[in-house]
Amino acid sequence: MADDLGYADLSCFGRRDYETPHIDSLARDGVKLTQAYANSPVCSATRTALITGRYQYRFPIGLEEPLVNRDVGLEPEVETLPRVLQRAGYSTALVGKWHLGALPDYGPLKSGYDQFWGFRSGSVDYFSHNTIGGHDLWDGTQEVHETGYLTQMLGDRAVDVIEDASKSHQPFFLSLHFSAPHWPWEGPNDLDESKRIQSSGLPIWIVHLDGGSIAVYAEMMKAMDRQVGRILDTLDRLNISDNTIVVFTSDNGGERFSDTWPFTGRKTELLEGGIRVPTIVRWPAELPAGAESEQVCMSMDWLPTLVAAAGAPMTPGLESDGMDLLPSLRGGKPQERTLFWRYRNLSQRACRSGNLKYLKILENEFLFDVVEDPLERANLKDRQPDAFETLKADYAAWEATMLPEDPEAFTHGANGADFADRFGVGD
Repeated sequence: MADDLGYADLSCFGRRDYETPHIDSLARDGVKLTQAYANSPVCSATRTALITGRYQYRFPIGLEEPLVNRDVGLEPEVETLPRVLQRAGYSTALVGKWHLGALPDYGPLKSGYDQFWGFRSGSVDYFSHNTIGGHDLWDGTQEVHETGYLTQMLGDRAVDVIEDASKSHQPFFLSLHFSAPHWPWEGPNDLDESKRIQSSGLPIWIVHLDGGSIAVYAEMMKAMDRQVGRILDTLDRLNISDNTIVVFTSDNGGERFSDTWPFTGRKTELLEGGIRVPTIVRWPAELPAGAESEQVCMSMDWLPTLVAAAGAPMTPGLESDGMDLLPSLRGGKPQERTLFWRYRNLSQRACRSGNLKYLKILENEFLFDVVEDPLERANLKDRQPDAFETLKADYAAWEATMLPEDPEAFTHGANGADFADRFGVGD
């Protein structure tokens, strides 16, 4: 899982100013999902959905947009994807970003992972590994101080996890959650930028606003692509590629230097650019190579999909709001479904059914055909009033089954006035 990756930030999805050959190879050898969504336009909420297979709004941690300096987290008793696979005999490891609650009450080792090596907060400096509250790099529950560029270090650790599992002849589940290309904008050769940030004494979310460039972003992306290449090479070297499922996706849409074409919007917005994410799955033994799927899917679908692929039972208490994607990935006809989102900043609401999407921003309501009009510019609510009212009612019925929004939760979002100016949605 990449962090803040725009829909067209991979060359196989349209990026033109750099190439991502190793990730592209997954699309060449697997299935490219062109209508894949993140559960949220920000990270903690999507990660809640990914690990639980449920709409994040069913859990207090899922109401965080994202989690910042609050004693909230993924409760250890909540059923999770790694725990299900753990019971089925898999070794489980998280390498990279957690961001679902802090010690002592919350953590990867309390939620089904046998191993954890990475950071617990939303972002860290790529060289100093510092975040808002100080140093943030962990091996299990022990803080570690190692030097290096974080993307490379995560790749190193992921390779070790795979090699160890292969030596033990145990099936494994590895969550490799990169920080890239999340700010701070630092490529492998930008140690001086890291020193500038540290010496400023300012929070990294403030300093990052005047840093970076498209060229730096390209270097961050190419560094991540190289580590994906190392993972794939390791699977080949150990002769386990054919029966290893590799999924590549993002936690939400792109940020400052991202390409979200053909969509508009960005991280924190329920326009397509904030929630549509590039997604690829490769399983040579079972899935066709070089295929594309138009199946509408969401982060929470990976729990039922991977549990089904592993042949693990969906135990009582393991309820999922997602669907098993394997039939469509194997070439079956895409299944119709309805998906829902909400985001507290500007009171955004969204519902997609078929090609139509209901969207509400403040008190402004829209109906878009996101296939024929991916830029979401032609408001069809007056042309198709019955469809508009149906989707609006579907959204209201769904929201009534979720937890109410938490007014104390941090909301990271676009400046309201800027959003209104760009999209003409009120004062």
